[in-house]
Amino acid sequence: MQFGIFTVGDVTPDPTTGREPSEHERIMAMVTFALKAEEVGLDVFATGEHHNPPFVPSSPTTMLGYIAARTTNLVLSTATTLITTNDPVKIAEDYAMLQHLAGGRVDLMLGRGNTAPVYPWFGQDIRNGIPLAFENYALLHRLWREDVVDWEGRFRTPLQSFTSTPRPLDGIPPFVWHGSIRSPEIAEQAAYYGDGFFANHIFWPKEHTQRMVALYRERFEHHGHGRADQAIVGLGGQVFMRRRSQDAVDEFRPYFDNAPVYGHGPSLEDFTAQTPLTVGSPQQVIDRTLTFREYVGDYQRQLFLIDHAGLPLKTVLEQLDFLGEEVVPVLRKELDAVRPAHVPDAPTHASLKAAAAARAG
Repeated sequence: MQFGIFTVGDVTPDPTTGREPSEHERIMAMVTFALKAEEVGLDVFATGEHHNPPFVPSSPTTMLGYIAARTTNLVLSTATTLITTNDPVKIAEDYAMLQHLAGGRVDLMLGRGNTAPVYPWFGQDIRNGIPLAFENYALLHRLWREDVVDWEGRFRTPLQSFTSTPRPLDGIPPFVWHGSIRSPEIAEQAAYYGDGFFANHIFWPKEHTQRMVALYRERFEHHGHGRADQAIVGLGGQVFMRRRSQDAVDEFRPYFDNAPVYGHGPSLEDFTAQTPLTVGSPQQVIDRTLTFREYVGDYQRQLFLIDHAGLPLKTVLEQLDFLGEEVVPVLRKELDAVRPAHVPDAPTHASLKAAAAARAG
């Protein structure tokens, strides 16, 4: 099972000091988190994609390429690649290039984002969100698997005898996760292609995540990719830890209350009771995270959001120490012990390459 962190890259004033980092400081802090993640033994670093303040990660492949050059084992991913407003041809070429530079340590999570104005900024209509996701991925899927593509659709100009370059490393396209918070159509899309499904698992009660994952698993089996419990599932989550749980609550409260995504809404107590947000000791994070399997089944990837809402660099690095030294080793041991042998690991470039070789005989 893979464990890692993801960032949405918000530039938010620290509510306890009023200090707001510069865009440069925030970008370099995200790089620091990725390097620290590898140092403490995590598997994955994922960055979001946004094109509006207060967020800075507008070019995920640029950031991930830089991180690739400074890491050895870390899987580089996205917390969202905007399949609706990016040209699928550009996605195919950018991520294939990144895949080569990173030696295959690349996958990506496709999504529609949560910023409505991004659609007209890139010449699209938000009312076409789901059709755009379907059509653009259908083209992206072909571009990575066919050397020459003839294609015509609704939302972009036709392609005639087109070859995207570079071709995927070793002929193996990057593994794709389809990320969604609320759309069953995206769960169906992931299942249809036999790709991964990533449930953000931050804003909604566990019952909602349970229904979405169950739908994906059912349809994965329906489309003939394997048993339902062999479907590839990832979960998000958010944690904040201190040695004493009350210290964690007291320290995190002002950040929660002023967070750009969920601040000025429910209380911290209500939100932690109703969603998977866990604020407390490392043991509480372990105990809460182990319950996820009870309602989504055995899954392959767990990513934690730990740098949101203006948390200082030093504090985030302390969270990574907790994860790497105390939390993730226990989660690995406990979850691996109960995982049935027929449930696959998270796909990697090496495992996908081996599977392709086996199919070829």
